[in-house]
Amino acid sequence: MPDSHEIPVRVRYSETDAMGYLHHANYFVYFEMGRTELLRAQGGNYRLMEEQGLFMVVVELECKFRQPAYYDDLLTIRTRVTRITPAKLEHEYQVLRGTSLLAEARSLLACVDRDGRVQRIPEEFGT
Repeated sequence: MPDSHEIPVRVRYSETDAMGYLHHANYFVYFEMGRTELLRAQGGNYRLMEEQGLFMVVVELECKFRQPAYYDDLLTIRTRVTRITPAKLEHEYQVLRGTSLLAEARSLLACVDRDGRVQRIPEEFGT
C-alpha cells in the first residue's frame, strides 16, 4: 500500500487572482484532492467511510509558499502520509512545477463520528 501519491493539476483561470497568481486558498483545495487520491490509491474510500458515520476533519493545516504558480501551469501535487495514530492522520504535501518547489504543507486530520466525538480510524483506512 503506497504511503505517497502524485496527481497532476492544471491551474485554471478562475483559480487565479488579479495578479495572475494561483490564489492561496486554492492550494488547500489541491491538498484535499491529493489526500483523497492517496486514500483511493490505498484502496480506501472517503464516501464509504462517511456512509459508515465517520469523518476525517482537519485539525491543523499549515502551508509555506515558496514561488507563485500561474494560470495554465501544470503542477504536481505530491501527498505523503507521515504519521498515523489510532485517531489521527498526518500528511505532508509538495506542490511542484516541474522540479521547482512552489509550496509545501502539512495537515493533521482527526477521525470523528457524526456528533464530533473522536473515533478510531477503521483498519481498512490505514491503521
